[in-house]
Amino acid sequence: MLDVKNEVLIAEKRIRPYVRETLLDYSVSLSRLTDCQVYLKCEILQYTGAFKARGAMNKLLSLTPTQAQHGVVTASSGNHGAAVAFGLNKLKIPGVIFLPENASPAKIENIRNYDIPIEFYATTHLQTELYAIDYAKQRNMLYISPYNDPQVIGGQGTIGLELVRQLDKIDAVLVPVGGGGLIAGIAGYLKSVSSKIKIIGCLPENSPVMAASIKAGKIIEMETKPTLSDGTAGGIAKDAITFELCQQFVDDYILVSENEIKNGIITSLKHQHLLIEGAAGVALAALLKKAQEFQGKNVVIVLSGANISLETLKTVFRETHDDIG
Repeated sequence: MLDVKNEVLIAEKRIRPYVRETLLDYSVSLSRLTDCQVYLKCEILQYTGAFKARGAMNKLLSLTPTQAQHGVVTASSGNHGAAVAFGLNKLKIPGVIFLPENASPAKIENIRNYDIPIEFYATTHLQTELYAIDYAKQRNMLYISPYNDPQVIGGQGTIGLELVRQLDKIDAVLVPVGGGGLIAGIAGYLKSVSSKIKIIGCLPENSPVMAASIKAGKIIEMETKPTLSDGTAGGIAKDAITFELCQQFVDDYILVSENEIKNGIITSLKHQHLLIEGAAGVALAALLKKAQEFQGKNVVIVLSGANISLETLKTVFRETHDDIG
């Protein structure tokens, strides 16, 4: 099994000049609302507006000169694509980003900021990913997975390392989960520091693939529904190393409805004046749903990203207007 702590320590030295140590913000308002001590890990302030810059930069900085010369390919619903584009632009490495045809307009525009070629294929992340992998093989290019990669996991895990520096006592960390790269990195590192820290995976009910796979004891294929949490939507590769890491290091999972995700987004705006995307809304919604289980505890919410389109935000406001009047 991957030595996550070692990967994180290597990543920390490698990427530190290229990424931000993001704010860990104590929320008085959310703490009063939930009877917990709530700390917000603001990856919304990371370069590209999401945590993904960490893993992408770590992977790109680990390439051999020959790999870099041949170029890289990735597939993404948006944030990983923007992170890879950011890194390619920064390091002057050629590459192409594949997105599903229904990717968030806000995330497409974010990728376009870095002048890296974009191509669209299929309407599910798994289909897009499989096509991109084949595209890379045919052209002798390197495919960079959004989650199924040791260096990507190590890069995301630097969030855990920062948390240990920023907060003396951590009781629980709530993390949004898609393919599992973020939570595998954070959990793998934090559990090496203290087995008492509870790591909670947070997923939309409409796309709970990792939680369902853990319950089944194997990676499963399942139909998923559209979700505001597009950053965590879709299937998991059958050989994903994150599955075993989640089995070992993640303590529990919380599933939330689309209405609860909307409420999480609105709650962040109303109580913290922070704009968050659906995946971050999942983590906050999970705390709001299960707050009684964490009363009196120091709870970290990983606000994974802020890349939400104006149209999606308008929809959220329209459908929750009674709650924010």
